[in-house]
Amino acid sequence: MSRIVTLFLAILLALPAGTEEPRPLLLASTTSTENTGLFDAILPDFEKQTGIPVRVVAVGTGQALLLARSGDADVLLVHDRASEDRFVKEGYGVERFDVMTNDFVVVGPPDDPAAIRGEPDIARALGRIAASESRFVSRGDDSGTHKAEMRQWRAAGIDPLAASGRWYLELGSGMGATLNTAAAMGAYALADRGTWLAFRNRGDLDLVVEGDPRLANPYSVIAVNPARHPHVNARAAERFIEWIRSPPAQRAIGAFRVGGEPLFVPSARPPG
Repeated sequence: MSRIVTLFLAILLALPAGTEEPRPLLLASTTSTENTGLFDAILPDFEKQTGIPVRVVAVGTGQALLLARSGDADVLLVHDRASEDRFVKEGYGVERFDVMTNDFVVVGPPDDPAAIRGEPDIARALGRIAASESRFVSRGDDSGTHKAEMRQWRAAGIDPLAASGRWYLELGSGMGATLNTAAAMGAYALADRGTWLAFRNRGDLDLVVEGDPRLANPYSVIAVNPARHPHVNARAAERFIEWIRSPPAQRAIGAFRVGGEPLFVPSARPPG
């Protein structure tokens, strides 16, 4: 027996019973929850209370749902209601629960070539962008934000893909990279308010459109169904859902600020 194997066995034998590390919870979530710093602010409380370490995979909502469908996540925190409902209906998720909301905004260059500053109707704003062929950059990554953007174009009766590569540019990038590109090009973009408030490299970008109820952005939590993927950490997912819907966690979400601004509004009903 080699010295390395002997030493490894000795270490194992020396460990007291019950010192095995809890199995981590794999949380697939959106870039907005990670990039804003929300998880850094609230997850330590869950880990302290439960002893369960959390491993966050921050991707777009579409990619997060794909990971969960493959059994590569235990729980989801995402923001695209239609995709979430389909995920549960098809048996990949157990149940959907509201967690929090924020909203989407349109940002753009200060000279506002489409003349949409202060426009309360998102459909009219997008119509002016298309009519003036002002540059617009899209995440183009199947994220929740990208899905929301495409819903707004459809509601406005506009197919921006017909102008792809001209005034409409699809990046296939996260929100931060999309905002960087918009700032560099003097283009418009749709962003979630949380990421916009936390974004520090705004350049000359201004917030130009906000407040339309159609720009509401609800987030939900869903446990991956252990009947579909028996290996998932179902008990940890259940405890996480109980915790994030609890009054203390909801207060922590509501209290989270960037530059003095609240980023998310808690929306969960307490468990039970």
